[in-house]
Amino acid sequence: MALKINWDALGVATSVACAIHCAVLPIVISALPIFGINIIHNQVFEWSMIAIAFCVGSYSLFHGYIKHHRSFTPILIFTVGFIFLVLKQFFMSLEYWFLAIAVSMIVTAHFFNYRACQRSKCASSNHKH
Repeated sequence: MALKINWDALGVATSVACAIHCAVLPIVISALPIFGINIIHNQVFEWSMIAIAFCVGSYSLFHGYIKHHRSFTPILIFTVGFIFLVLKQFFMSLEYWFLAIAVSMIVTAHFFNYRACQRSKCASSNHKH
């Protein structure tokens, strides 16, 4: 039995995980530095989350574009959202505003991609969704 991965759902999950990390973690786990653990504003962790979002999003959206729907809209929305995700790393005073915009747009791009893939009704007998 082949394992089927819904890349759009995975993209939404990674975007939401990033938002939770950035918004809730500083409040809930503010005591971690006492124990010598610091993942809040840890650059390696932050850039790793951004890289994961990029890899999952790129694969999902380009797969949907090439194999299913040929709609460039989800890719454009994802690109703008991803730009805001990167900008939040450089403009710390606007971090939460940029994050809110980035996550909203990335989740929206995955939603549009998923919906367009479902509507395409791919007729190939050897293609797995």
